[in-house]
Amino acid sequence: MNTQVFPSIIMRIKEFGESDLLVTFFTCDKGRLKGVAKGALRSRRRFVNCLDIFSLVNLEIGLKRNGDLYFLHSGKLINAHPGLRSDYIFLSRASYMIELTESLFPWEVKDPGMFKLLKESFHFMDEGKNLDLISIFFEAKALALGGYGINFEKCCICGRKYTGQGTAVFKREKGGIACLKCHKETAISPGIQPEAVKLLKLIQSSPLSMLTELAYRDKSIREIKSILKLHSEFRLEKRLKTSKYVE
Repeated sequence: MNTQVFPSIIMRIKEFGESDLLVTFFTCDKGRLKGVAKGALRSRRRFVNCLDIFSLVNLEIGLKRNGDLYFLHSGKLINAHPGLRSDYIFLSRASYMIELTESLFPWEVKDPGMFKLLKESFHFMDEGKNLDLISIFFEAKALALGGYGINFEKCCICGRKYTGQGTAVFKREKGGIACLKCHKETAISPGIQPEAVKLLKLIQSSPLSMLTELAYRDKSIREIKSILKLHSEFRLEKRLKTSKYVE
């Protein structure tokens, strides 16, 4: 039997026939996959406490069956992240992270950095770390990993280097900032203060383990949330279904 074991994050679960489960999961080595867990509804012996959304598990995966579907032989739980399913706010944020990951990374697109980001974000959330900071950290880094990082180096219109002095203006069409000489603040091009620019720039380039070392003010968090909402909706060309539950 040709099988491999992959650390996997359970993203979605759906009943499939009378006794099977259709499982969407994210792996470090193969990206986002979908597979069938045969008989999982009748007997959990091969998948003891494994097939719960947000769980980190080792999945034993066989060759593809039925077109694009893999066959899931068994699973071993690594971390259930129960806190993400026991609180509505945490459930909503984790669900948004899943949907954003799905929107940025098509099926079978390998990205170890994204797998690590999702795994660590769930871990820190389950431990009760600062939810707002984890959320913007995840969204900013996920967008950057997906090719949509925000450019804070220079004005996207005149090219003048941004030195961290004075208000900058976020230009969603450009995925960067403009100086006040080139563009005025508007509802869809809000101003962003130097402290928030510095924080968001640092988040885009830092590992999530830096979370506890970041210094920030609530005002900067609010500014960054607004920027990321405009940026993600413009780049993805849609509003994620789960976004209404996290705002």
